[in-house]
Amino acid sequence: MRCELSGSVAQAYLDGELDAQRAVEFEQHLGTCDECAESLESGKALRSSLQAAQLYEPAPVALRARIRTHMRPTARESFVARLVALRWLPATASILLLASVLWLVLPGWREGPRTDVTTGELIDAHIRSLQAGHLTDVASTDQHTVKPWFAGKLDFAPPVHDFANEGFPLLGGRLDVLGGKTVAALVYGRRKHFINVFVWPTQKADTSIHAPASRQGYQYTDWCHEGMEFNAVSDVSASDLRDLAQLFVK
Repeated sequence: MRCELSGSVAQAYLDGELDAQRAVEFEQHLGTCDECAESLESGKALRSSLQAAQLYEPAPVALRARIRTHMRPTARESFVARLVALRWLPATASILLLASVLWLVLPGWREGPRTDVTTGELIDAHIRSLQAGHLTDVASTDQHTVKPWFAGKLDFAPPVHDFANEGFPLLGGRLDVLGGKTVAALVYGRRKHFINVFVWPTQKADTSIHAPASRQGYQYTDWCHEGMEFNAVSDVSASDLRDLAQLFVK
């Protein structure tokens, strides 16, 4: 009987597209499935063959010379370019000076806001978790069950709390990958909605909870508290997301 994981999952593993937890699960599966192991080896062999084939052709010397000739600016073009550069030199110097001052006196400005890539990663991770079987690796409303589950899987201990009395019951946790590093994901419920709180250690000072922002129909916010950075994502209201965040810093 053909293995359902053969082929596509092996290729995703080879290309580094699986998250940390799924990669570990596939590696364990390889020990018991010859079909997947063979598929993985075939993918490795194909990649090696393509790399060894050197499928490219260097451009002739004459062609490169003609291109360089056409790219050379005329004397007038060179003069105009130098003139424009000179006219903008004072403004450029002023901008660099201002940036240097801000770098020295405003540490928060150096850090800057969260980038769109990071925001996109957070939302993608939240959406991915909503797929069947992906929400939790350990499903439990007991913080004394969820917190020990992370032991040995991470090099830090995420703070795990159940806020059921405040309307945010703990549903479980899992491992996820953000920015190339493995992080803890704590899952909370709110009126049939799910909230992902991603946690990892940081050397940043404690920060206040940022006002929730919206993207793709999801609310997200972040804050730092007691050596940990928190990022919460959900489709609940901004006020609900902020209420949950405040519970973590009390």
